Amino acid sequence: MDLGIRGRKAIVCASSKGLGRGCAAALAEAGCDLVVNGRHADILAETAAALRSRWGVAVTEVAGDVSQPEVQQRLLAACPDPDILVNNNGGPPRRDFREIDRKAIMEGVIGNMITPIELVKAVIDGMAERGFGRIVNITSLSVYTPIPGLDVSSGARAGLTAFLAGIARTVAGRNVTINNLLPGKLDTDRIRGIAPRGVSEEEHLRRMVSDIPAGRLGTPEEFGQICAFLCSVHAGYLTGQNIPVDGGSYVSAF
Repeated sequence: MDLGIRGRKAIVCASSKGLGRGCAAALAEAGCDLVVNGRHADILAETAAALRSRWGVAVTEVAGDVSQPEVQQRLLAACPDPDILVNNNGGPPRRDFREIDRKAIMEGVIGNMITPIELVKAVIDGMAERGFGRIVNITSLSVYTPIPGLDVSSGARAGLTAFLAGIARTVAGRNVTINNLLPGKLDTDRIRGIAPRGVSEEEHLRRMVSDIPAGRLGTPEEFGQICAFLCSVHAGYLTGQNIPVDGGSYVSAF
């Protein structure tokens, strides 16, 4: 399917690896020029080079933590009129809520709620004026199904979801959409890195897969393709939605 976005410009946050890279790759395949971002300049450079080589699109690298205002400014300077924004950021580490202090809570809220809101605010009016915009926020299945130990992440991402729900409706008539992708258990470094002490990686993966109806972990590549579709010309009538990408793990008839 031709997604109709060849030549469009996209900012993809936290895209040097994992789900962000999957989204960047799918958008590059669709013909978008990219601004990619990641904390580690060397990993980011490898990702950018791979995307350029495979898909022949322009890829600009902006290294740094997207939660920092100066990094956001450099992203927007590199792409002042983006057609597509994919908000993504690492979540806080798993920790019992009794161990979390005010500083840790604020860092989580800044990273997973305030930062994407700031970027949406910076780009949304330009998108509306030009008559095309696609904003996709990578949140988490924990918005629907809270996970003990990831309470800061769940709370911040739920806050982002509620904050943008009304805003999405205000720009829908200008062909600007805002949707959220809620990853469940996908095969990333983060999911592989949370094995309980004394449990092998193989056993950890077996336990995770055992309660997924699809019988496997999802991949960043297929996640990215879903993101790219939401950014396409075909998804203009889909906005304000939360879409689990979880192999059927979230059980609900509605």
